[in-house]
Amino acid sequence: MQSIVQLLVAVSLLAGPCMAQAQTDTLRTKTLDTLEVTANRNRVTLPLPDVHGTYLLAGRRSEVIRLADIDADIAQKNPRQLLARIPGLFVYDMDGTGNQLNVATRGLDPHRSWEMNLRQNGIITNSDMYGYPASHYSPPTESIERIELVRGTASLQYGAQFGGMLNYITKQADTTRRIGFETINSIGSFGTRSTYNALSGRVGRLTYYGYAYWRHSDGYRDNSRSDAQAQFARLHYQVNTRLGLTAEVGHSRYVYQIPGPLTDSMFRANPRQATRSRNFFNPSIWVPSFRLDWQLTPQTRLQWVTSAVLGDRNSVQIDAFATVSDLPDPVTGQYRQRQVDIDNFNSYTSEARLLQQFRVGSLAGTLVAGVQWMHNDLHRRQLGKGTTGSDFDLSLTAPFARDLWYHTRNGAAFVEGQLRVGRRLTLSPGVRVEDGETQLRGSISYYDAAELPTNISHRFALLGLNGQYRLNDRMRLYGGWSQAYRPVLFKDIIPTSVYERIDKNLRDATGYNAELGLETHWSGGHLNISLFELLYRNRMGTLVLMDDNNQPYTLRTNIGDSRNQGIEVLLEGQLARWKGLNLSGFTSTSFLDARYTNARVSVNGENVSVNGNRVESAPQITSRNGLTLRYRTASLTVQYSYVGMTYADALNTPVPSANGAKGPVPAYGLLDLNATWRVGTHLTLRGSINNLTNESYFTKRPTFYPGPGVWSSDGRNAMLSVGYRL
Repeated sequence: MQSIVQLLVAVSLLAGPCMAQAQTDTLRTKTLDTLEVTANRNRVTLPLPDVHGTYLLAGRRSEVIRLADIDADIAQKNPRQLLARIPGLFVYDMDGTGNQLNVATRGLDPHRSWEMNLRQNGIITNSDMYGYPASHYSPPTESIERIELVRGTASLQYGAQFGGMLNYITKQADTTRRIGFETINSIGSFGTRSTYNALSGRVGRLTYYGYAYWRHSDGYRDNSRSDAQAQFARLHYQVNTRLGLTAEVGHSRYVYQIPGPLTDSMFRANPRQATRSRNFFNPSIWVPSFRLDWQLTPQTRLQWVTSAVLGDRNSVQIDAFATVSDLPDPVTGQYRQRQVDIDNFNSYTSEARLLQQFRVGSLAGTLVAGVQWMHNDLHRRQLGKGTTGSDFDLSLTAPFARDLWYHTRNGAAFVEGQLRVGRRLTLSPGVRVEDGETQLRGSISYYDAAELPTNISHRFALLGLNGQYRLNDRMRLYGGWSQAYRPVLFKDIIPTSVYERIDKNLRDATGYNAELGLETHWSGGHLNISLFELLYRNRMGTLVLMDDNNQPYTLRTNIGDSRNQGIEVLLEGQLARWKGLNLSGFTSTSFLDARYTNARVSVNGENVSVNGNRVESAPQITSRNGLTLRYRTASLTVQYSYVGMTYADALNTPVPSANGAKGPVPAYGLLDLNATWRVGTHLTLRGSINNLTNESYFTKRPTFYPGPGVWSSDGRNAMLSVGYRL
């Protein structure tokens, strides 16, 4: 069955935006090669093409998920549903449902997805790639058309991240009219309500798209209210058939009341209870960008993008274990002062990429070369003395104990080729070179100022080689090896007490991604299975050492390596058809063995080997499975997700500590029900029941923000969305 919708998607992936919006009065006649696209709605997960814009992706594992093709709780950004078909995806529920996606693959740390190169429409949204690469930018899922994920073996082209690139593509302008309108309004459990409203259209050579979004939720737990808003605007001007200019600006902001960590006994007694009522978190991020896309010749394409990430990450809280209560003083009746932390982000990126198609004799290929420049300025102020109040208030009664600047300038150059040897074999060698430096400056009240200045150099070359062999038109073997890198982060080098020191010879984390896979599709089905290995050297931690006076101290330094190995399987397809009913299903499953090697950590004043221990938050089994029943324009999906047990610390502490900060994270299984009904051409209804059996579970015991301990994930909840497009 050939789908017109998926045909248009495939064409949009293969064609550049210049051709998509060309003016008919300036088009030139050109004979094109025949393009045959076979699609089926039962095959939801599409791979990216070998040449995607100015990126070369042959020989890599990639996934493209169109949100219009799946039944999922889009209003609450439910990642286990939105990204269910990405095998091994680890989901970390941290800031309440609907605020941000915190995900990772292949056993990496999921905190704010900071092991990934995060983008919107190809624009970097990581807050500070060298200081704090977490993503605090949070656009509404209602605005997203599709999600693209490329694994780490392609990192030479876009960055050196271990986790790969996760790219959120926003909806496009309605070019058939001057003014188009879309609204999506949702209500649900825990007082959740949201509205998304967008305008788009085309006037001559100019197309525009913009939205405004608001959302409120009282939260599953006590004292877990959140209020969010987001805005976005895009203008695209098609100068001629070859040159297009695009300006975008996105903004997101939310205030989340943090309910605090729990102990295991608290969690078992009542997972909805809170230990805090005066804790708040507030990120506010702007992402402006300008893009030039120029098809210089039929074989040459230039793309230049300049962008920024500007804004704040604010929190005011009592930062303590769950066993430490936050109650008024019985004598004065006053609460104690809260801690205020503020990060100010000023991150700038400029990148130019040139794609050249070539032919040498019987060999054909594509070459991409580019340069990237980053200038990041992160101002971190922590341990400020806040008020004794109970509302969201960043006021200070005493200066910040830490007032630090983390300043990075970094340049990168990369070259990658895609050589087609015959009709079936494609080889893709590449190299990325980076040269830069990070400077830590400022003051810490409890630390010797002479010990604080720290310079970290980033000078390295990364190599990679990928390839694929097409056995036939429907089956390919792919594989590759690519080096990866992660800089020393701001949090890694801040001494937490007077007894800690910073290693002046810190090394950035390095390693590689390797994978070997088979992908095939047939009428009504799709299989993608891959083996992978991820080596992560120079992990950060603390060790106990002795000074010249034979006194112990802790040193923040590199503590060892880890090796993650596993298999990822995605199988989806049609199961049965009967009298207009269509039953399809999928399984997305991974088996992971992630362990420390050559590593040791400090425990109670001693350095202890953790060789062979499992890496934190790396489940051995993750499996998501779904069945979808379709009838005409209506569909119903039932999904079961299983995540195996994980550990909270490198010691693999088997019994939970009294404060809940250490111990295992139990395995859990969740059942979700989602339905979609498209009523005519304008109206769409979506409904969800999440965690149908009302399981009590949690996904991680964090070691830092939002506080060490147990953080309950949402119990059973329902959501109804009504969308209208004109």
